[in-house]
Amino acid sequence: MSLPLVAVVGRPNVGKSTLFNKLIGRRLSIVEDTPGVTRDRIYSECEWRNRKFMLVDTGGIEPSSDDVILAQMRRQAEIAIEKANVIIFMTDVRSGVTANDHEVASMLRKSGKPTVLCVNKCDSIGEPPADFYEFYNLGLGEPFAVSAVHGHGSGDLLDEVFRFFPDKDEDEYGEEYIRVAVIGKPNTGKSSLINRISGQERAIVSDIAGTTRDSTDTVIENRFGKYVFIDTAGIRRKSKITEKVEHYSTLRSYMAVDGADVCVIMIDATEGITDQDTKVAGYAHEQGKGCILCVNKWDAVEKDNSTMNEFKEKLSEQFGFMSYAPFLFISVKTGQRVDKLFEMINTVNKQNSMRISTGMLNDVLSYATTRVEPPSDKGRRLKIYYMTQPSTRPPTFVIFVNRADLFHFSYQRYIENQVRQTFGLEGTPIRFVIRERDRNDD
Repeated sequence: MSLPLVAVVGRPNVGKSTLFNKLIGRRLSIVEDTPGVTRDRIYSECEWRNRKFMLVDTGGIEPSSDDVILAQMRRQAEIAIEKANVIIFMTDVRSGVTANDHEVASMLRKSGKPTVLCVNKCDSIGEPPADFYEFYNLGLGEPFAVSAVHGHGSGDLLDEVFRFFPDKDEDEYGEEYIRVAVIGKPNTGKSSLINRISGQERAIVSDIAGTTRDSTDTVIENRFGKYVFIDTAGIRRKSKITEKVEHYSTLRSYMAVDGADVCVIMIDATEGITDQDTKVAGYAHEQGKGCILCVNKWDAVEKDNSTMNEFKEKLSEQFGFMSYAPFLFISVKTGQRVDKLFEMINTVNKQNSMRISTGMLNDVLSYATTRVEPPSDKGRRLKIYYMTQPSTRPPTFVIFVNRADLFHFSYQRYIENQVRQTFGLEGTPIRFVIRERDRNDD
C-alpha cells in the first residue's frame, strides 16, 4: 500500500515551507545524489513514531484572487487536498484570523478530510500568546501552537497527524491486485496502452504532449490476473515545467510511483533514449519498485536483423543503474506483444516480493566467499558472518560483518550478482544493509 500523504496548506507567507523543511530536515532519510533521479523538494518522505509518510508542501491559497498565478496555486492546493489522507492547515498568530483563513477553513470542512490546525510563529516557550485562542473560531477543533523556525510544538502536531493515518493493512484494493504505474515522459503512449488493454477510451489520447493532467486508475481482470493500472501525466524535466498545473501533474506521477508495485517505464522507440527517460526510471528505482522498460512504437522503427539488439545495448548502457530491469518491445497501436506485458508484470511483482530463507542465503554467501576471498586492508580482512532478509519490496538483506569499511562497493556488487544468479530477482532492485557486529574481531 502507498504511504499516507500529508498536505501542508494555507494562505501565502504563513510558514508552510519553513515547517516542511524543518520536518524533513529532522526526520527525513533520503538520498539526494542518486544518479538519474529528479527529486522535487516539495514532496518528500518523512517518518514519525516509526511510521513513514509523504509530506507535500503547497503554494499559498488565496481563495478569492483573480490573479492567474494565485489561481494556479489554489488549484495545486486543491489537488493536494484531494489526494491527502491528512491536511495540516497553517495559519499565522501574528496576523490573526483573516477572511482568507475562514474561506480556506470552509474549503477544508467541505472536503471532509481530517484537518489539523497549526498556528505558526508561536516562538516563545510556554503559554501561547493571547491571540492564539481566536483560532478556535475557524471551527476546525483544537489548534496547535508551533514555531516552524525553532521546531517548538512540531511533535504534538505530528502526534495529532499520526492519529488520522489509515491502518497499515487498510487498502482500497485487495492484495490480489497488482498496482501498475505507467510512467514516462509525455507522449510516449501511456494513455494509449491503458486504453488498449482495458478495451475502452478510459484516458484521453492526443498527440499533444501532457494531455493527461491527472493520475487515473483502471481496474483490469483477465486471464493473467487482477491489476490496477495507474495512467500518469508525463514526467518532464523541471526546467521544462512552465505551467504550475503541469508542475503538480509531475507530483502526481511521483505519487503514482509511490503507490505502485510495478512501474512500466514507457520509452518512445522513434525518439530513442533520452536523459529524461533515465530520470523517470531513476525515481522508480530509488523507491525500490519492480521495473519494466517498455519500448513503444516499435512498429514505426525501420528495422533489420540487428536493430533490436542494438537498441538493447543502448538500453543496457543508459540504464546501467538498473541492469536488473527486463526489456519489452511493443506497439500499442498494433497490439504487438502487449499481452506479454501482463506476464512480465506478474514475474516482476513476484520477484519484488520474494522472500528467501536465511539458510539459503548463507549457503550462497558461503559459496561466494569461498570462490572469491573477501578483501583486506593493512592486514585486516573483511569477515562476513551471516546474511538475512528482513523485508521485501524491494528485497532487503542485512549482512553482518566485522568491519563495514572493508566491505567495498565492488565486493557488495559481487555478492549481489551471486544472489541474483541463484534466486533470479529479475525486475527488482535489491538493498544491502551492512551492520558491524564486532570491530575487535579482526
